[in-house]
Formats: sequence, C-alpha cells, structure tokens
Amino acid sequence: MKIRKAIIPVAGMGTRFLPATKAQPKEMLALVDKPIIQYIVEEAVAAGIEQIIFVTSSSKRSIEDHFDANFELEYRLKEKGKLKELKTVQDISNLASFVFVRQKEPKGDGHAILQTKDIVGDEPCAVMFGEEIVDSPDKPCIGQLMEIYEKYDAPVIAVERIPQEDLHRYGVIDGEKVSDRTHKMTDWVEKPAPGEAPTDLIFTGKSVITPEVMQLLENAPAGKDGEIRLADAFKQLLENKRPLYAYEFEGRRYDCGNKTQFLIASVDYGLKDKEANKDGRFADYIKKRAAELS
Repeated sequence: MKIRKAIIPVAGMGTRFLPATKAQPKEMLALVDKPIIQYIVEEAVAAGIEQIIFVTSSSKRSIEDHFDANFELEYRLKEKGKLKELKTVQDISNLASFVFVRQKEPKGDGHAILQTKDIVGDEPCAVMFGEEIVDSPDKPCIGQLMEIYEKYDAPVIAVERIPQEDLHRYGVIDGEKVSDRTHKMTDWVEKPAPGEAPTDLIFTGKSVITPEVMQLLENAPAGKDGEIRLADAFKQLLENKRPLYAYEFEGRRYDCGNKTQFLIASVDYGLKDKEANKDGRFADYIKKRAAELS
C-alpha cells in the first residue's frame, strides 16, 4: 500500500533551548531563513507524502500559523511588488494537506502517535520526529525508508552508526544484515550501559510504521514515568517474532534538539545558502575563525 501520510510529533516543551523556547516552539527555531520543522515537512513532500499530521500541544500554535495562509502578509507583499517573497510564503501552505491534532497531556511519543489513529486509519505511515533533519540530496531519508517498506512489507526504522562512547544515550539495535544497508532486527537495547551495546547502530527518529505497530501502541502499558513510547512498540514487535527492519540511510543527520548539532547545522546550511554565503563571504569568515582557534 502506498504511504500517503506522515506523523510529526511536535508537542514537546524544548527545555534545552530555554529561554529561546519560552515563547516559541523549538521546531520553529530557524536554520538560516527557514524553521527546522519546514525542512522536515519538505523532506516528507519530496518523498511523495501527501498529508502531514502534526501532533501539537497548547504552546505550538505558531506551527499551525506557519503552515496556514497569511492573508495580511500576502496582501502587503503583493502591494509592494515583492512577488518572489510572496511566492515563497504561499508555497509553504501549499506544500501538502495539513492536519493538526492536540496531545492534551505529555505522555510520551507513542501516546502522541496514538492521537492520530483515526486519521491514519488502516494504512502504513511515516513517522518523523520534529528535531531530526537529514541532508540527503539524492533521495529524501524518509523516501529511502519507504522503499525498504515496499520491498519487505514490514515496519522500518532509520539507523546510524555513532561512536561507542555515545551509545548510552540512544536506543541501540541488533540484527542480521540482509543487504548493504539493511538489517532484519533481532534486538533493541534502550540506553545500554557502557560496553553492553550489541552494535553501534542507533535509532534516529524516522520510521515507517504499520497498523500493527499502532495496535501495539494502543495496547501498550505506560512505563514507570507514565509515558508510552514508540520504542516499546518496536521492542514488543520483536518479542512477538514479527519482522522489523533497520536501514542505514544515506545523508548527513542533524539532531537539532542538541545545541551543538543545531549550531553545526546552522553553519552547514549557511554555507549552502546563496545569499548568506554570497561570494563565499560566510565561508571566508568560517576559515578565518578556524585559523584563530587553531
């Protein structure tokens, strides 16, 4: 079945970026001239997704406004003859069909995904967390996962290799390698103790899930912290001896919920921006600062 819908949970508070996120969602922090969340939506659309389902909270109204038409702004741009800027603004609300669902209580990412159950229906769908950007010029990361889903007709998650010293902060997977980048999963270890990780492959926040995964979330008990997590549904899938695949995606990932990664992404996207790096000025500045710091 063709994947037409993508769930993007954006209800989290973003406390790591306070005070910047006191009055604006972390997903609306800008990389050059676009908010983080727009890059994620554009990735989904480039992969063929037709409907974006945001799971929001009461403090995320600006995300809804960003993807809606803005009559006053569009009118002013048109009156001033700023047609390029007008098209840029109008293109945002025309990217896809947008649906917004509220998560009334912060009960975990699995609980957030469950709020979309009636909208998704009996279809497979993409899940894309609102902090993860992947720069993959040849093919969108979520599009790569969709191809693996179509090949195996089973849920698939995006994974990446990271240094051993960082594995304790992530969900680490194990499995049988079935192709160059694809693994049929056999185990999932959440935040393993040093030296106990089965591999150096971590789950990175993008996946394709099936109605079976949604059903597992619906029946999942809350953890000790009172939250329902998508990772627990994946682990239950493995315990039930059901197929689950992991794919080492092609592209550069930025965890924009991490300050250092956000700043690295800002530099990399700034270097690619024709206006920000006009005549190589931004690149020259980076080189100058690097020389000063060496």
